[in-house]
Amino acid sequence: MTEEYALRCVLMLCCALLSANASNWLYLAKLSSVGSIRDEETCERLRGLIQRQVQICKRSVEVMDAVRRGAQLAIDECQFQFRNRRWNCSTLESMPVFGKVVTQGTREAAFVYAISAASVAFAVTRACSSGELEKCGCDHNVHGVSPEGFQWSGCSDNIAYGVAFSQSFVDVRERSKGQSSSRALMNLHNNEAGRKAILSHMRVECKCHGVSGSCEVKTCWKAMPPFRKVGNVIKEKFDGATEVEQRKMGTSKVLVPRNSQFKPHTDEDLVYLDPSPDFCEYDPRTPGMLGTVGRQCNRTSKAIDGCELMCCGRGFQTQEVEVVDRCSCKFHWCCYVKCKQCRKMVEIHTCR
Repeated sequence: MTEEYALRCVLMLCCALLSANASNWLYLAKLSSVGSIRDEETCERLRGLIQRQVQICKRSVEVMDAVRRGAQLAIDECQFQFRNRRWNCSTLESMPVFGKVVTQGTREAAFVYAISAASVAFAVTRACSSGELEKCGCDHNVHGVSPEGFQWSGCSDNIAYGVAFSQSFVDVRERSKGQSSSRALMNLHNNEAGRKAILSHMRVECKCHGVSGSCEVKTCWKAMPPFRKVGNVIKEKFDGATEVEQRKMGTSKVLVPRNSQFKPHTDEDLVYLDPSPDFCEYDPRTPGMLGTVGRQCNRTSKAIDGCELMCCGRGFQTQEVEVVDRCSCKFHWCCYVKCKQCRKMVEIHTCR
């Protein structure tokens, strides 16, 4: 092995590790001990950021609290969308927060990257609209009278600013000089697909003005969809994700479907490079691979949340537990609701 070849291999390995750990910034959600991110010195102490992200932090300190909220939003939405799957987005107290699961080029990693990029765009845009940031506000490009005849007014969400910041902050590792590995291309594609899940579902909200609630005049503004809607869209893309491989076309490297019989993916689809593990067993060598022992399952379901699939054929155990619910609720004038406490026994099924 020549010295030049060995050096090239080391550089390729470093590039792969750089791309694989590009989600380390999600660790911001774990920094409860850090107060509001209001000065440049705090940027230096934030774990999970590479140097270029630290520089962005210093230039845009006022935006970083929104970025941290975006990190928590991504984790929460991932855990909601995957609550009934073998891998349920459990987090660790180390980096990456989802463990080594996201360092592999699987469809789970594709979802994490897409929802993370979307969450930053969403949180920063929301901060703009709420007047939290001096650098941006409402989208003033939306004005005048629409072709439908209503007046653009109110505060339209400045999604262009949120998307631009997400691109500069989240994509910075992959856009580093020389990042053309297949994993970098996968991450960049899924980041953009996540942001498009917001852009493609922007909606028009309106308010009527007139005598006795009539709609003589209608003012409208553009608003982002609820983030749960964004999560649902990205989860659908996860279910239909395309397995791809890198090919050289001319002077460019691109991702194409591994199976040539599949139609090419669009900019809004998720792509992945490697098949997923079954996530059945705990693997101490792979942080984040927690297995399904002890997970609750649905005895009557035939889907992935059913005991047969969730427990990977190991069987399950059933126990009866007492559950206390509110019941017989009554409204009392004025103005409170009073409920009784009802106790009942329910069956809980957990994987062996």
